[in-house]
This record gives sequence, C-alpha cells and structure tokens, in this order.
Amino acid sequence: MSVTPGGAWLALVLCLIPAAAAGQPGGAIERATQAPLAVSSLLLDAAVQDGLVVAVGEGGHILISTDSGRSWRQADLETRALLTGVVMHDARLGWAVGHDEVVVRTRDGGLTWQRVHNAPEHERPLLDVWFADAQTGLAVGAYGGLLATSDGGDTWTPSTVHGEDDFHLNQIAAAADGTLFLAGEAGHLYRSDTRGATWNPLPSPYEGSFFGLLPRPDGSLLAFGLRGHLFRSADGGRAWTPIATGTEETLTCALDLGSGRFVVGGMAGTLLWGEGEGAAVRKQELPDRKAIVSLVQASPGALLLFGEGGVRRIDIPR
Repeated sequence: MSVTPGGAWLALVLCLIPAAAAGQPGGAIERATQAPLAVSSLLLDAAVQDGLVVAVGEGGHILISTDSGRSWRQADLETRALLTGVVMHDARLGWAVGHDEVVVRTRDGGLTWQRVHNAPEHERPLLDVWFADAQTGLAVGAYGGLLATSDGGDTWTPSTVHGEDDFHLNQIAAAADGTLFLAGEAGHLYRSDTRGATWNPLPSPYEGSFFGLLPRPDGSLLAFGLRGHLFRSADGGRAWTPIATGTEETLTCALDLGSGRFVVGGMAGTLLWGEGEGAAVRKQELPDRKAIVSLVQASPGALLLFGEGGVRRIDIPR
C-alpha cells in the first residue's frame, strides 16, 4: 500500500473510509502474504500481554515479538484485509479487526489466526476491538458500526450506540472500574456503565473528530483528535478542560506510563509528554516526522511506536 499525501493519507491512517480495493467475497479465504519487509509496512495498532507484543496493519500483516520489539515474526492468518485494531486477552488468546468487517482470532499466542467473521458486502470497516474476558467483546467501526459477541468471537451480533447515530466510531477504551468510552467523528463521545449494553452521549468540548480516549488511574479521562486538540475530564466525561499542546497535528493514540505520567502520539512524528493532572504537556517532534498511530510500552524505559514506516523504538525521557 503506497503512502498518499495530505488528507488522503490522513484518511488512510485513521481508517475513516472503506478500503478502495474491493473486499473479499464473504466465503472466500485468502491468506496474508509473507513479506520480508512487513516490519516496515503500515502498522495501525498494537497490544502487549505477558511479554508478547502483537502489531497489525496493511495487507493482513500481523507481527509478533517476544523480546520487547527487538525482533519480529510475521504470523499466518486468513485475511489480506487492512487490519486496524488488536486486543490480547492473555499471551495466547486474542482478536484483531479491520476492513471488510473482518475479525480474526488467535489461540496460540499470535502465531496463527483464523477468520471468525467477514462481511465485505456491508462496506463498513471495523476500527477497534475490546474484550472484557475470554468470551465477551465488542468491535466498533465506521458508520456507527457496533458488533457484540458473548461466545469468544464465534458469532457477532450487530447493535447500535445511540438511536440512529451513524458517526464513525474510532476507538473503544475501558477504565479500571469497567466503564467504557467511545471516541467518534464530528465531536461525538459516548459512555457505557453497562459494559456496552447501553450507551449515553457525553457533552463534547469540540466539534471535530476524536480518535481516542485515555482513562487514567486517577479517574480522569483524556480525549484527543484533530488539529492537536487534547482535553481532560475529572468527572467521567461530563465536563472538559482543554490542554494546550502547541501543535495542530492530529493526535491518534495515548498511553499511561504510570507514576502520573502519560504520552500522546500523532501525525508528523508528534509526541506529547505529560504528568500529573495534565495541565501542561511537553511537545517532541521526531526527526523522521512519520505518523504515529499506536504506541505501547514493551519494556521499562522504552516505547514502541507503530504507524507510517512500521515499528520504531524510543527511550522514555526522564
């Protein structure tokens, strides 16, 4: 997949529109091509669990690492669709989602993945996935798409978030107390206190799209999105305070680093380092200016960054 400039590149990275290529027929299964340079391809999400790192991206690429990202192995799986989200329940069981409304599942630590759902005829890519346990999960995506499973992903039931809302749902985030949040386009934010059975819209501090939320251990919540917008809520999303970022680059991902610290990543190699209540952040721009779409902490003192150009490793500043 080639990198395109400007708004087209933004749409590609954030998966806000269906893939341009035709989807696979619902019954056809194609295996991802083994690519020696897959580690340098477009990677859109990653998960860490019990020492295992799993990253997903273009062409059905899934990469796994057991040494904190120093070396990678490409997994075998039953799709070539663009994969946009991944979650690992433990070091063996996990799920990934993507375009063609595809869901794939691993039971062997990411070495192999089986396709458990696929509906390209819906023309609705899935953008993120979350599981409460080994059986109960949700997948969200474009045009208000919401799928639920209670059997570990064997079957998925379509649902709605709020009435006839059909805004793209870009990310699902879970707080430590089980509260769920959704970040959507056009300033839409939602909260569920029923593990996704029902959702309530939250007052929004911004009319532009949000691409993620970060529930923090202190009970606060960060929301981030277009044009460098970053907000903090101390009451579960009912009221918001803006945080000055010093950038207009779109913010795409965030991670809590413990000890009151956090980091937010975005386009053009943007990183925002914050601590405490998040009243201020320190901006860093990586020299290569490649888009950061996901980040994880795979080892003490270091981050793995995923996005344009694959995976990179950086030290966490002291």
